[in-house]
Amino acid sequence: MAHDLTLEDQLCFSLYATSMAINRLYKPLLDQLGITYPQYLVLSVLWEEDGRGVGAIATRLDLEPSTITPLVKRLEAAGMVTRTRRPDDERSVSVALTPRGAALKSESRCLGEALFTKAGMAAEEMIALNRKVRDLHDALTGRTSKI
Repeated sequence: MAHDLTLEDQLCFSLYATSMAINRLYKPLLDQLGITYPQYLVLSVLWEEDGRGVGAIATRLDLEPSTITPLVKRLEAAGMVTRTRRPDDERSVSVALTPRGAALKSESRCLGEALFTKAGMAAEEMIALNRKVRDLHDALTGRTSKI
């Protein structure tokens, strides 16, 4: 059943455009925090569970470890995390929040608040929408959601 869909009718475009709009909304707030969106994602993983390895961070974000390593190095240079080689496996690097990195968690709440305000949606509506998007992600990747 093929349809001639307009761009706006294509879910892939709607998700892409929405992601770009969220990034534009977040950018000035992230600039004030002194981090980029990818760095925010790494910090978010560590706020869930501190002391994760680079590989575990990459897995959680559906990225390659080679993508995470430069992000972690920049966060370390900014004094937000520390990197430590694991004594049991010298090839493995553990990443831990510094007090500055941990404190950024409460400061970053402005991101969610800005999104709720701009979208004009209640938290419950946003959570329900996110669950639907996660369900789609899980169906497309064959994974189980962590949310």
